Amino acid sequence: MDMVNVKINGEQYTVPAGSTILEAARYAGIHIPTLCYLKEINEIGACRICVVEVKGARSLVAACVYPVAEGMEISTSSPRVFEARRKTLELILSTHAKKCLTCVRAGSCELQKLCREFKVDDEEYYAGENIQYEVDDSAVHMYRDNNKCILCRRCVAACSKLQGIGVIGPNDRGFKTHIGCAFEQNLSEVACVSCGQCIVVCPTGAIAEHDNTDEVWKALADPQKHVIVQTAPSIRVTLGEAFNMPIGTNVTGKMVTALRRLGFDAVYDTDFAADLTIVEEATEFIERVKNGGVLPMITSCSPGWVEFCEHYYPEFIPNLSTCKSPQQMFGAVAKTWYAKKMGIDPKDIYVVGVMPCTAKKFETKNSESNAVEGLYDVDVAITTRELARMIERAGIHFTSLPDGEFDAPLGMSTGAGSIFGATGGVMEAAIRTVYEVVTGKEPQSLDFTACRGQEGVKEATLDLDGTPVKVAITNGLKNARYLMDKIRAGEADYQFIEVMCCPGGCIGGGGQPFRTTAAIRAHRMDGLYKVDKSLPLRQSHKNPDIQTLYSEFLHEPNSHLAHELLHTHYADRSGK
Repeated sequence: MDMVNVKINGEQYTVPAGSTILEAARYAGIHIPTLCYLKEINEIGACRICVVEVKGARSLVAACVYPVAEGMEISTSSPRVFEARRKTLELILSTHAKKCLTCVRAGSCELQKLCREFKVDDEEYYAGENIQYEVDDSAVHMYRDNNKCILCRRCVAACSKLQGIGVIGPNDRGFKTHIGCAFEQNLSEVACVSCGQCIVVCPTGAIAEHDNTDEVWKALADPQKHVIVQTAPSIRVTLGEAFNMPIGTNVTGKMVTALRRLGFDAVYDTDFAADLTIVEEATEFIERVKNGGVLPMITSCSPGWVEFCEHYYPEFIPNLSTCKSPQQMFGAVAKTWYAKKMGIDPKDIYVVGVMPCTAKKFETKNSESNAVEGLYDVDVAITTRELARMIERAGIHFTSLPDGEFDAPLGMSTGAGSIFGATGGVMEAAIRTVYEVVTGKEPQSLDFTACRGQEGVKEATLDLDGTPVKVAITNGLKNARYLMDKIRAGEADYQFIEVMCCPGGCIGGGGQPFRTTAAIRAHRMDGLYKVDKSLPLRQSHKNPDIQTLYSEFLHEPNSHLAHELLHTHYADRSGK
């Protein structure tokens, strides 16, 4: 690596050649604040918060786009720099709806934090006439309030460059510039896939998930309702971040205890349904291979990916596994087998999903095949962030809680279920089961490491007793588009494909704690693999409660009843 010598704040540093001042400063351990910057996808120098002094330059320069050079002298904290940043913040506030006390981002707002750091003490300094925008709350999963928007364009970059969708962008010009959809359509009218990546990167409260916690509180207060909760695999390694615990910490026990103290009648694990999904999905895959079914078969666990496929690649709908997602399978089992087992009328069972994904909100209301007529499989889905707010509202001191255990019979799971939360996890879990079912042999190792990692597209070939099976794994919809285009063009040949909507899989979901980076996702992913390693059972089909479910109720994987309750169909949303 070529290096150059620079002086930052009077100290000499050797930094990588070709880096920006921002990158060089971070390399040297020096913090420069930013608002619009997102590495590799939004390096536009728009917000001007990152300005620094460079000796010899005629004016302050934006550190995020200005390259370093040999012998450059930089000041990141001079009075001139501090004053410029303060003035910029005052200008941003001049068009900003200052409803900080009631804003969902109060305490985690990046704008708020910077105003505090740079001692902005007159939020009305440049106040004048402003445009009042209507809040777009048309989408099931989120709302957009342009009155709180600072035009950083992070959301635009996440939508177009990260996910490859591009349904939002800057409209109008000058003072009237605002973020919106083409032709000022509402979010519900465009091909948004509900991924929520725009929410995760927004520095303010301009974009946020629809808060469904009031619905949960209401259900918990209803004596007629038997309210049960399921927690997705990734939540156990992300929820702790909301309470300042180290990234990737496994908080399963504390989470269970917190949910009991919130008043849920039973606390269950979506990992149980993940195991069930693997058994159904693996059986479906084997049947497609044996009977000349549509290949490649593509996983259907990620509702954002499913919606993306329905909108942009409808010709591949037959390739989607017909299996419901684990969230929906859990609800279907809860309102049939569980209801019968517990002697509870299904209409009195209220199922709450705690999910890493805002698309799960869309999924609950979009099911094409609910298990009980007239009832949703899952009544409401809340994000990791919403659960954290519920815990705080209830006055529960999360970090001090003792560890609890999930209830039976829907709380038992294997390590295979836990890794669903990471990209490649569904494929690895499926392989662990498919290999043994097809070959009749235990795998030499249950760690199929070729499935792991955050690469955009991964490929592997599985040897099933002499029969090669080529698989692919992709995460993030931009990468999914690349893969699907290759398949469409006849340039790729796979039998089985895992697609996760969000970068890194569910650990990078749109409902997770703000903000995610590759390093953060890596820690969360490591946490899930540690959970997997710690469990006595690591293959889905060996879950004894799954075996009981089949023996008592479903009879066998992919049975007629299993198809009625656990499988679904999809709709062409392309408008072609």
